[in-house]
Amino acid sequence: MRRGVALVPALVLALVGTAALGAPVPAVGADRTAAERPRWDTRVFARMPGGHPAYVHVARSGRVYAGTYTVPDSTAASRVHEWSRDGVALRTWEVPARYQRRDVDHGVQVAAETRDGALVVLETSTASILTLDPGSGRWRRVARLPAGSVPNYATWAPGGLYVSDYARGVIWRVRPDGVVRAWLRDPALDGVAGFGTAALRYLPAQRAFLVTQQTLAPGTAGATPPTSGGLLRVALSRTGAPGRPRLLWTSAPGDLPDGLGVARSGHVYVAMAGPTNRLVELDADGRELDAFPAVPATGDNGSPVPFDTPCSATFLGTRVLVANQSAVAGDASHMGVLDVEVGEPGLPPSVPASARFD
Repeated sequence: MRRGVALVPALVLALVGTAALGAPVPAVGADRTAAERPRWDTRVFARMPGGHPAYVHVARSGRVYAGTYTVPDSTAASRVHEWSRDGVALRTWEVPARYQRRDVDHGVQVAAETRDGALVVLETSTASILTLDPGSGRWRRVARLPAGSVPNYATWAPGGLYVSDYARGVIWRVRPDGVVRAWLRDPALDGVAGFGTAALRYLPAQRAFLVTQQTLAPGTAGATPPTSGGLLRVALSRTGAPGRPRLLWTSAPGDLPDGLGVARSGHVYVAMAGPTNRLVELDADGRELDAFPAVPATGDNGSPVPFDTPCSATFLGTRVLVANQSAVAGDASHMGVLDVEVGEPGLPPSVPASARFD
């Protein structure tokens, strides 16, 4: 989600109203040793006060990463935070000033990794694709999207790195040499009132992408009302061309579907960044199986921190890690990463041998 704080309230407060807020965040890391956890059991994984985290990336090493997507102090550098798989804070890196404009809205999220372990970081103020080597701390810019673009999510697939654009209704392909080309333009990606294309995940076994659309433009099949979002499937042909987006599922009005995680079973867990503040579970064909919490808009997940603009559902074992952004309320005590037990293992993201930049 392009979680611009100025954009979100106008739509979501008119639709549903501000989500309920909860108690301050307790100490991190408590009670993670239990052998069995009930389904949907939610705990605090890590705190990130003032950070507005938008996505959680779990690396093949088991380390966990999240970036500060919006920075309350416009002169402050965006940061990438690292934790162990148990939620212990390890390291933090600042984005160098040469890769970021700090006089305008700016932010980063760790979206993927290269085959050799460098983090792929999307930066919004310069529409840049950056890499960060966790070993050396070295940053590098590998590509820039066209002006006006807002890089949102990324996934490796044949042909390079594919990047969703929240602002322009385009999926870009970034070749290993850094050349950027529009891979898919389609009215289904246009969105309404600035709420555009969010998650992007390539499934090698299906040779297809899953895409979340926060809102579906009028005229999109199944897009009623237009404040509904959806989950799309886009096939990748043998020639590398995209198929037409196919709508698998339509959300409730104001849900604003955002980040997703895919289980080995094929089930898809989608975070609703709108004021419904919940996770939705779908089967591989897009049929809705469950939603948590059962009552929307409260955010009451049983932990001391309610869902408050949940923006991701990244698998770590049988749990999904949820970036809690608090885009509307701006409550620093809600900003961080929540750990939700779903009772089934996740499917690792695609990191092929070709997942590298020249």
